[in-house]
Amino acid sequence: MSASGSVLVVGASAAGLATVEALRRGGHRGRVTVLGAEHASPYDRPPLSKQILSGTWQPERSRLRDDGELAGLDAEFTLGDPAVGLDVAARTVRTASGRTLRADTVVVATGLEPRTFPGQAGLKGVHVLRTLDDALALRSALLAASCGVVVVGDGVLGAEIAATARTMGLPVTLVGPQPAPLAGQFGPLVAGSLADLHTANGVGLRLGTPVTGLTAHREHVTGVRTAGGEVLPAGMVVVAMGAVPTTGWLAGSGLTLDDGLVCDARCRAAPGVYAVGDVARWHHEGIGRSLRLENRSNATEQALAVAADILGDGRPYTPVPYAWTDQFDVKVQSHGFLGGDADVAVVEGDPAQVRFVALYGRGGVVTGVLGWNMPKQVRSYRRHVVSATPWHAFGPAGRQAG
Repeated sequence: MSASGSVLVVGASAAGLATVEALRRGGHRGRVTVLGAEHASPYDRPPLSKQILSGTWQPERSRLRDDGELAGLDAEFTLGDPAVGLDVAARTVRTASGRTLRADTVVVATGLEPRTFPGQAGLKGVHVLRTLDDALALRSALLAASCGVVVVGDGVLGAEIAATARTMGLPVTLVGPQPAPLAGQFGPLVAGSLADLHTANGVGLRLGTPVTGLTAHREHVTGVRTAGGEVLPAGMVVVAMGAVPTTGWLAGSGLTLDDGLVCDARCRAAPGVYAVGDVARWHHEGIGRSLRLENRSNATEQALAVAADILGDGRPYTPVPYAWTDQFDVKVQSHGFLGGDADVAVVEGDPAQVRFVALYGRGGVVTGVLGWNMPKQVRSYRRHVVSATPWHAFGPAGRQAG
């Protein structure tokens, strides 16, 4: 595309905003429009389950750019009007209000929407956390709570919400199907350390227990029903069972939808149509398979790659993923590809001393690294992920399973 072609970014998200900024830095002079489903200007989502929920940040602090910085992008922001359809051939997007927006290039950055239980909508006492409004509503409910809270979901979001609610002084129970928090992502060693962390801070763990639904009386939640038929009493529930890509508006577009908008190695879903951020499933040439990442760093890195390709200087997008989570007084950071079934070796520190670095390996090479309260050290091991250092290079430690 020429530097003067028009671009429509669907999603006023971190990924969408980063795409616009990268286009302008790269010399793009054409018309840029950003269409957002929410009324709020682009804001950061990671603080929602921590700083915003706890009240240590005011909502304005989560904004990614102030009004002056947004104006400096010379882009038209159309907010509070979700996309409802896409004509790929015409590069035309229809909105809920009846608008029709056309551009030479369309970038899909619509992110995720929370998984919910059937019948959950409208039940009082039940919350999700995806948007800034969700975080503020949940904070108000936690401050006014006269009972404990049950958090359904043992992934990153559920564990972070449980930690924040507990630091606010509420009784908290964390329920989920895994044997320990984030077991599928981190494996038993780190997940066990997270379980110990939550238990030590007073979170009640009811793990290894899938939840099948909620019970209610007079339109107010009363409990959480497990697969075994048990009902855990609950006057307040946060459902954090993960999220699904927001692709419903693309049904009938002819694009391939499979746990995200499916793209090639340059994040192109079709000629003139790209995807970026949580919604994008693209072919990662470095690992030889399709991949979709739900983390903040990917939103920015993928936006840079997409903008470069739009401007004619693209290349396959092959990142080394970076993610983090903050729970209580612990920061866990990771680079690369981990997984619950990987080989794991502690190479610095000691889990018993709540400071350590662990390498992850698969197929005889290092594929990832995780640091528990050791930010400087974990960065130094990233090079082993990039170079796929042989696992045996770490001696006996490299043969220790997690």
